[in-house]
Amino acid sequence: MSELQLPNEDRTIGLYKLSGTPIALEKRDAADFNRVAFAAAHVVADPFADNDPWLTPAIDWDATLRFRHRLWDLGLGVAEAMDTAQRGMGLAWPQAQELISRALKEAATRKDALIACGVGTDHLSGTDYSLNQIVDAYLEQLDFVQGQGGRVILMASRALAAAARSPDDYLETYSRVLAKSDDKVVIHWLGEMFDPALEGYWGSADHMTAMDTCLAMIEGNASKIDGIKISLLSKEKEIVMRRRLPEGVRMYTGDDFNYAELIAGDDQGHSDALLGIFDAIAPAASKALASLKRGADNEFFDILEPTVALSRHIFKAPTRFYKTGVVFLAYLNGLQDHFTMVGGQESTRSTQHFAELFRLADKANVLSDPDEATHRMKAFLAVRGIH
Repeated sequence: MSELQLPNEDRTIGLYKLSGTPIALEKRDAADFNRVAFAAAHVVADPFADNDPWLTPAIDWDATLRFRHRLWDLGLGVAEAMDTAQRGMGLAWPQAQELISRALKEAATRKDALIACGVGTDHLSGTDYSLNQIVDAYLEQLDFVQGQGGRVILMASRALAAAARSPDDYLETYSRVLAKSDDKVVIHWLGEMFDPALEGYWGSADHMTAMDTCLAMIEGNASKIDGIKISLLSKEKEIVMRRRLPEGVRMYTGDDFNYAELIAGDDQGHSDALLGIFDAIAPAASKALASLKRGADNEFFDILEPTVALSRHIFKAPTRFYKTGVVFLAYLNGLQDHFTMVGGQESTRSTQHFAELFRLADKANVLSDPDEATHRMKAFLAVRGIH
């Protein structure tokens, strides 16, 4: 049994013995699930690049694309170039374009690869733009993704949040953009806990009032919308909205605090999934979703519920730093050989945070090789003065 010294909340150092049973990676197809399930995938930084990480991103493309094939092997879809990939938070539009192009080419080599790509306005510098300029910015990215043959996830816009003077400005902007989409898109309502610049989106700081506007937009453009992903970290708000959606429009849960019960659903419906945490717990998510389709609901919860505490820790406030935990877990699991991130984001969490993440990942059975994870954790802690 693996063991190591970990720091405790009272600043002592104590022995921790691992007890988890790793969930094996078993190949599956999306057809093995009765939910549509996307993982918002991270990018792997290039640790050997001679760059200034805070200013210029450097990406290990081979490792990044291998990770996407792993998700597809598990039956999960890839939500590409989203905030989990540090889109607009270290990854600029030129790099996002290359990521989208490369990922779509990889998906085309497979018969079963589900992928959709983020479209936004993040190539606009600053926030002082007219609605016409914002629509044009959205359409520039929309044309690129559609020109590459990709499905679209329409992301929230910081520029629109700054420019909009009323809910009608959101309705006009989205309607004009959606009119140009070739296929149904997924709308992404990203809450201010993930990106403070998006506070007041849909024209109100009150989420329930904002929801009315968002639903009016969906109802007016339902033929162009596959579904909506909301990331508000509130199961109550998601359920309210899910029950109000027009027929045929999916709710994709973005609630990394309550996803198990939201995916399972109730007698009035369920949520599909588009989650950053599925990047980190992919084998568990895949196995749980396959269990749900078989009708083994108890098994679904037995597998997925232990991961919720881990997810709540990774996504704790400041939630925008959650990507650091996602990448750290990828490092522990040997999916990348280093803990280096685009934008130097590996520095955003404390040693205590990483220690608790390790404990929770063990308890959630998502350390794929406990001995190797322990070895890597010891090396990480040594740099931080814990031997």
